[in-house]
Amino acid sequence: MWGILWDKMIKRHPFNKLTAMTVKKLSKPGKYADGNNLYLQIDISGARRWILRLTVGHRRRDMGLGSTMIVSLEEARQLARLYRGIAKSGGDPFLERQKERGFKVTFAYCAQKVHELNKPTWKNEKFAHQWYSSLENHVLPKIGELPVSQITSSDILSVLSPIWNTRTDTARKLKQRIRLIIKWARAKGFFQGDDPVELAEQALPRKKRSDNHHKSLSYKDVPDLIVKIKESKISLPTQLAIQFTILSACRTSEVLRASWDEIDIQNLIWTIPAKRMKTGKIHEVPISSGMKDVLKDAKDKIGSPDFIFCSDQSGKELSNNTLRLAVQKRLGVDTTIHGMRSSFKDWASETTNFANEVSEMALAHVIPNKTEAAYRRGNLMDKRRHLMQMWSDFINDNQNKVIHAFSQKGD
Repeated sequence: MWGILWDKMIKRHPFNKLTAMTVKKLSKPGKYADGNNLYLQIDISGARRWILRLTVGHRRRDMGLGSTMIVSLEEARQLARLYRGIAKSGGDPFLERQKERGFKVTFAYCAQKVHELNKPTWKNEKFAHQWYSSLENHVLPKIGELPVSQITSSDILSVLSPIWNTRTDTARKLKQRIRLIIKWARAKGFFQGDDPVELAEQALPRKKRSDNHHKSLSYKDVPDLIVKIKESKISLPTQLAIQFTILSACRTSEVLRASWDEIDIQNLIWTIPAKRMKTGKIHEVPISSGMKDVLKDAKDKIGSPDFIFCSDQSGKELSNNTLRLAVQKRLGVDTTIHGMRSSFKDWASETTNFANEVSEMALAHVIPNKTEAAYRRGNLMDKRRHLMQMWSDFINDNQNKVIHAFSQKGD
């Protein structure tokens, strides 16, 4: 009786139907059953692979087991038995396979994939290069070849501890980048368990909060600084770049990569493209009379067809350090170029009646209030143009006073 039933079941649900020779000879595109939901799939292109049909969580899904060039018939049957068993016991064979792959996928591989994925969305090529090179210098030599599934808080500590107190900014950036890589690995199923970066961070010494910001100059001393710059032996491109940065209240990087095609001299607007802005949005800067004079000098005396403030020697853009060192080392002024934005902000707050939002928009700051940001449509161009012209007049008028005072001393 049982023998008859078994024979009928075998005929209805055959298994081990294929042979190694059959697999080798089959060439017509289609799906060929071996039994127990294991199939040989031959594509129109001629590619041949194993497919296992499973029911996971009341949902039918197909799992690829690999090419016949790599996985033999017997190996495919063994994998099929393994994953069927997991599914029957209520587990997820797809998740288990991802865990297994996590043992083979290295942290370096994941880092490379995250870099490739995000590179098109980053603001420029320089940042993309710095992002990966920081990993090459500090992270990959220590944990790059480890399976990402085996990365622990101890491994993260081995990377961050040596530079946690000495190179704080680098350590902070690396922590964020490692966390992003682990998140990607988790999303791909290569990593399970607690976040090792968070656990490592708890074991690192707490940093004292610092109130130090970019060193700024009192706005009252800015006209004097402009005079010193003009009278110095600093190269002309550097002189003009510093003046333009102060007059525009823009970030140094935005000024150094400024090109002539961004300048609308007829309408007196400098349009900075979104890719060069920290906010990721286009920023229009009204050109004051002082900025216009600087642009004229740059056009007449430098004459670069590309960058407005290019190096005399290389013809390429100036570096942030060039401007900072010119002010701090050559002129002996204890401030940063970026700190000049604070000088502008203090001047606007203390000496003008413009609303705070006008100077904030001039500085291209993000509106922290999401509701206000949603309703903000204009760019306050007319008010900003008036504000920036007042800033230019303040600098120039006071320059004249400083120059007059110098000449009196000379007499």
